Amino acid sequence: MTTPIIRTLADLRQAARRWHMAGETIGVVPTMGALHDGHLSLVAAAKAACDRVIVTIFVNPKQFNQTSDLDNYPRTEEEDARKLERFAVDAVYAPDVSQIYPLGFCTNVSVTGMTDVLCGAHRPGHFDGVATVVTKLFTQTAADKAFFGEKDFQQLMVVQRMARDLDIPIEVVGCPTIREEDGLAMSSRNLLLSDRARVHAPRLNEVMEEVTEKMAQGTAFSALQAEAVARLETAGFTEVDYFEVRSCAALQLLDRPTEPARLFAAAWLAGVRLIDNIDVPVTG
Repeated sequence: MTTPIIRTLADLRQAARRWHMAGETIGVVPTMGALHDGHLSLVAAAKAACDRVIVTIFVNPKQFNQTSDLDNYPRTEEEDARKLERFAVDAVYAPDVSQIYPLGFCTNVSVTGMTDVLCGAHRPGHFDGVATVVTKLFTQTAADKAFFGEKDFQQLMVVQRMARDLDIPIEVVGCPTIREEDGLAMSSRNLLLSDRARVHAPRLNEVMEEVTEKMAQGTAFSALQAEAVARLETAGFTEVDYFEVRSCAALQLLDRPTEPARLFAAAWLAGVRLIDNIDVPVTG
């Protein structure tokens, strides 16, 4: 089955209106393309929960800090559409920039309080770009549910807060991170890794798992952080943007996981920025 591709907002709204009039629920999976099994797991979750499913493919210029990063982001629309065929999604919404940011567009959506740490601290304005485009996609698709991966946990929290604060009638569903067999979190950016770098990339998750195991045994994170960063650098990571334990509720820094928490990491390998996060068992 060929996946229908919608290019314009007018056509998208016509389809969504028809589905809602028939009493059907709509699920949306927002992506920037270069689909992998992580994205496809979100599509499967949407198919299981909703009558109709829209996958959006839009490389959002507002969430890139560097033009070179935007230019180098992988674009594989034809291959993406083929991957979606077996899921029989109802539409791929692949608009050009004018459908999202028409001439004269001057509105910015900003979520404060949880966007100035982790990726937000190293990518100024990034989450404003995320919140703005996701607000647009939520209203354009008129979806009832939206599906996001926990690999981008901070993004998930920002989107949930944005939808709640703006009274957008949508349920934002978080889905588990999907990993390669060697533990590397699936990401479109993995396509940018050289063969040599790809061999070393799983070390990020390995070090994180080792740290959380020691924390589960009662060791404070402050006693583990510096050594963990050093091990990543020894493995070939040239810069570690952050390696921190933070609460799930408000992304507050923690030394001991006395409440639900996650270990967050972002590190550069051969010019590619990799991010990951894993659950930290509560120890007291």
